[in-house]
Amino acid sequence: MKAVSRILIVAGVGFIALAPATGEVQARTTTAVEKQAPPVSTMAVAGTRQLLAAVNQLVARSPMALTATIEPLVQGSGGSAGIALIELGGSSPLAWGYNGDEVFTAASTYKLAALMLEAENIATGATDSNGVVCYEDADYEAGWFDDYADGVCYTRTELARRAGLYSDNTAGHMLVRDVGGADALNAWAAAAGARESVLFTDNTTSASDLATLWAAEAKGTLGGAAAQAWLYPVLTETVTEAGIPAGVQGRSGVVHKTGAIDQVENDAALVTAGPNGAYVLVVMTDGLGGDAGWQLIASVASDTWSFEAARA
Repeated sequence: MKAVSRILIVAGVGFIALAPATGEVQARTTTAVEKQAPPVSTMAVAGTRQLLAAVNQLVARSPMALTATIEPLVQGSGGSAGIALIELGGSSPLAWGYNGDEVFTAASTYKLAALMLEAENIATGATDSNGVVCYEDADYEAGWFDDYADGVCYTRTELARRAGLYSDNTAGHMLVRDVGGADALNAWAAAAGARESVLFTDNTTSASDLATLWAAEAKGTLGGAAAQAWLYPVLTETVTEAGIPAGVQGRSGVVHKTGAIDQVENDAALVTAGPNGAYVLVVMTDGLGGDAGWQLIASVASDTWSFEAARA
């Protein structure tokens, strides 16, 4: 289909380009001028080459080109994936998805929403980053840290560090409780545009929902610079960098939250300095597990970077 489109575009524009060239040569009246004019065939070849270059550039910048690159990766992986891209920079920012609205297990990406809500509360003065949240038995879930005990309290910043950098489960539970529980978290997420998600309880979401939250955060509508200043450090250079950061390959900062359980691997990221400006990329996978899941996410991230470079 791409080849046919290119041929049709080239043929149509080429016909238009040739007509003025012929008329221009015929309009000349002196022999000297006629000898200096290049043959119509030469002009046609040069024009066609320029046209082909322009068409190839347009195709490379089209979201259809990204679909054509990503789809074989997903189909060849043996698993399923939902992907969402939202450009935040460039002259004509686009939003693109591949199964973006499909609902997946959120795994620990629910912590991203909890951290964003906590950041907004701190930025607006509703809570204090140095205020403490005390552990309760119902908070416990096995995870990175095992120093929880009745009556032990932690600052919100410490809980954010644990939940963000290490994806600690108990810290995540404590943050959800601190922001008002699952109902409050889901109401906030829905108001921010994540309308397909049922976080923490059913714990399901979509790539589009998480991308919508990230775009709102990056644009400053969820607490602005103060929220970002508290949030971004606890989501940068985490203990799990095998997904989107691996695909970006150090060419930009990546602020992100991963999630993994059973055969599910997810990564929801803000790429802060892409070749065409900042962008949000979310990749959710199922049916792979472990290294295979992270490799698919990294490959999608790498191809997305190349797509962004073509659009710069």
